[in-house]
Amino acid sequence: MHVGVPKEIREEEYRVALTPAGTRELAAHGHEVFIERGAGEGSLFLDDAYVAAGAKVLPDAAAVFSEADLILKVKEPLQQEYLRLEPRHVLFTYLHLARDRGLTRGLLESGATCIAYETVQTADGRLPLLTPMSEIAGRLAPQIGAYFLERMSGGKGKLLGGATGVKAANVVILGAGIAGSNAARLAAGMGAHTKVLDIDIRALEELERTLPGVQTLHSDQLTIEEEVHKADLVIGAVLVSGARTPVLVSEVAVKSMQLGSVIVDLSIDQGGCVATSRMTTHRKPTFTAHGVIHYCVDNMAGVVPVTSTLALTNATLPFILALADKGVVEAAGFDPAIARGINVMEGKVTVANVAEATGSPYFPLEYVLPIEYT
Repeated sequence: MHVGVPKEIREEEYRVALTPAGTRELAAHGHEVFIERGAGEGSLFLDDAYVAAGAKVLPDAAAVFSEADLILKVKEPLQQEYLRLEPRHVLFTYLHLARDRGLTRGLLESGATCIAYETVQTADGRLPLLTPMSEIAGRLAPQIGAYFLERMSGGKGKLLGGATGVKAANVVILGAGIAGSNAARLAAGMGAHTKVLDIDIRALEELERTLPGVQTLHSDQLTIEEEVHKADLVIGAVLVSGARTPVLVSEVAVKSMQLGSVIVDLSIDQGGCVATSRMTTHRKPTFTAHGVIHYCVDNMAGVVPVTSTLALTNATLPFILALADKGVVEAAGFDPAIARGINVMEGKVTVANVAEATGSPYFPLEYVLPIEYT
């Protein structure tokens, strides 16, 4: 199969969808890999490394889309990218369609098969391609929150870990999943008084076992309001696979926070879990609403592109090889996790949560692609 990797064109996105090591594996399986010139430079992977691994470097994205059947990306395609898609293409990337009706419509009109990293799901409920970026975003969140709590960054001037005889900052984390648990580990390690809220008691029990210094609370609206009111730093780490994130923190709750407090909304790529959140960029990562600093960068892991690119390729490569070796139909039939990742096929939305969030007709995948799992 011809596999294409265009350069990411989102503002300040330095990740790339495939490393030279991943390229070498594809070439060893007999596939041709086409890389856009300079695609890996932001992650310190130069063109020569891809050529040495067996790839062909092409001058621009148009050439990559023309040559390739399987398109690998990191972030969801912008208009100039999805307009290049054709029915013969299989697109494999983060999509986050629940927040973006325009992108959904563009992908439907392209006729391409579009597989979302974030909805590839194993039988035990794991999201293996979302996990590495969630882990990194979770570990970044307390670090970023600590920076913006500093007075010179506009915050209230409070150190997460406090000092001898001085109380530590209060960190409230909404969600005990991969992002939330990693955020809790880092916040507690920095000495903050850390609380994690979730509705999943088993997740809270696991967190208590692994992080005994972290307090866990069952999440309900009253508890959220009480804890957010007392928080110096709120980290939103809520996820519903394929769906828009529920808004858990109301505008009234944000207004109740002290001036100079900080919100880091990791859920922003699915719409955000805080009523006052709106998407920001690395160039201008924050805004202030009701005296509270909001950090809502949707490609947060892109700030550490070397780590992120390596972690992402480690996770995606087995699925990329399956798609390239077998083709999308056979691969989806062989592995239900890949089938669950298909969001758009033959001009139809095949994930119920995406259809509901975008107002699109829903067609179960079996309607479009009759599958007998092997």
